[in-house]
Amino acid sequence: MIVAFKISGPVIRALLALLILGALGACARPAGSGPNDPYEVQNRATHQGNIALDKALVRPSANAYGSVLPDPVRESVGNFSRNLSLPGFVVNNILQGDIKGAGQNGMRFLFNTVFGLGGILDPASDAGLFAAKTDFGETLYVWGVPEGNFVVLPVIGPSTERHMVGRVVDLFTNPLINSFPEPEKYYELAASTASRLGDRYRFSNTVDSIYYDSADSYAQARLLYLQNRRFQLGVSVAEKSDSVFEELYGN
Repeated sequence: MIVAFKISGPVIRALLALLILGALGACARPAGSGPNDPYEVQNRATHQGNIALDKALVRPSANAYGSVLPDPVRESVGNFSRNLSLPGFVVNNILQGDIKGAGQNGMRFLFNTVFGLGGILDPASDAGLFAAKTDFGETLYVWGVPEGNFVVLPVIGPSTERHMVGRVVDLFTNPLINSFPEPEKYYELAASTASRLGDRYRFSNTVDSIYYDSADSYAQARLLYLQNRRFQLGVSVAEKSDSVFEELYGN
């Protein structure tokens, strides 16, 4: 008897991501004190494209979003988006063997969902219960996968090959979001997009100084991203840079 298995699109994409991960682990180099940037020519072109997109669309949209909506509303949107991301953190905590982090994120999610109107409010932080932020890129780091080369992704911005694969896998690791029916499954995307615009508005001066005021915005963005990402993972760095890069590019 032949048994047929139906493999869904998300499963296929996740398997492809794992195949990419295998290739990455075979050829990538460990993180050093400087950047591994053999794709600098292509990266600089993508970086300039991202700046053009920011100038034409993202920055004006963020300024409009921040100007129209008062701080409490923007904060509520950000709270809602961050709360929905917590089940994905729990999955990665478990994959990393971090039971304490999994419990902390799980408790925070339950606390804010029940007492924070579904996560719109953040009473958990007032109670001292903060998020243990993580992602599948960190899971790969814990598993010993090298950092790989520095890359600049369209729209998303600075990354490494390891973090890039982690971003793909993270699309499928959140059990809450992946269980939503339509159209509810798009609520998280809308909230996440609005939250990112809020971050762009909140850190406007810092981002503008890097993108538009730096002598070499590409080198500056690369340095800040790598320092913050390595600091976040516990890799020894000279110093932690501005937290704006953790907010905008950390996950």
